[in-house]
Amino acid sequence: MRIKFLTITLMLWHTLMLWHSCAACADEPPKLQLMQTRTGVYFGLFQDKPPTPAPTLFIIANGIQAMGNDPKRFYTMTGNELAKHGWLYVVLDPACEGFQQKAGEPGGLHGWAYQLKAGHDFMKPYVRQCSEVLDHLLAEGFVHPEKIAVSGTSRGAFCAFHFAAADPRIRVVTAVSPVANPRALTECKDVTEDQARTVNIDSYVSRLAGRTVWLTIGNDDQRVATNDTILLTQKLIAATREKLPEQPRIPVYLTVGPSAGHRAIDDVYALEGRFLLQQFPSGK
Repeated sequence: MRIKFLTITLMLWHTLMLWHSCAACADEPPKLQLMQTRTGVYFGLFQDKPPTPAPTLFIIANGIQAMGNDPKRFYTMTGNELAKHGWLYVVLDPACEGFQQKAGEPGGLHGWAYQLKAGHDFMKPYVRQCSEVLDHLLAEGFVHPEKIAVSGTSRGAFCAFHFAAADPRIRVVTAVSPVANPRALTECKDVTEDQARTVNIDSYVSRLAGRTVWLTIGNDDQRVATNDTILLTQKLIAATREKLPEQPRIPVYLTVGPSAGHRAIDDVYALEGRFLLQQFPSGK
């Protein structure tokens, strides 16, 4: 009798441990899959290939590998939520960062300053590689060709604007605390207006006219300059009005709210997710 009781107890304990193990696995965030196009451009996925081409969000915020190693998955919160509704989300490096950084050159925003002072339009080759990732995922049947959005946070938003401006297949752009003017950054304080001309707002804003754009900024963001985001919004509206005067509503949205310095407004990624679901409502 004792043996039978002990056997049942062990079986129950084993079942309980399996249940806890499965629950723990369910709570774990998906792991990054580092992938490449045929020519070697890196991108990241946290999902397997969908059964049919899916609405897709490209996310540009931090380096691909840094985002994959982030236990909180902060910058991919929107993507995680959209995935529950059948979306795919793809992670790209910002310009001059991660796999986009050239050997022997400074990376990140210091890399931007370096490129601008050298007279290089570093965004052109960058967005060509972003479009190559999109080409690859379309050809492989991952992405729905009419349901493509790009999201950027801070410096990633600047990259997202350039990507969308260069690639008309992107229908929606969302920007969280965006860099709208590189010269507002301390890293670029010595960059002249003329040196930044090839990448500034006026170099891309007309090509975004008519596209749906959603922006948020803290009301006292001195890191990227709140007023520069407001100016970008105004220029987007003016460009759309000029290019599409018959359009009754201009699909440009701006939310300004309280934040502590260069931080996102409260619940920003939940707000972003709800907005994106409204743009492609048949995603699920």
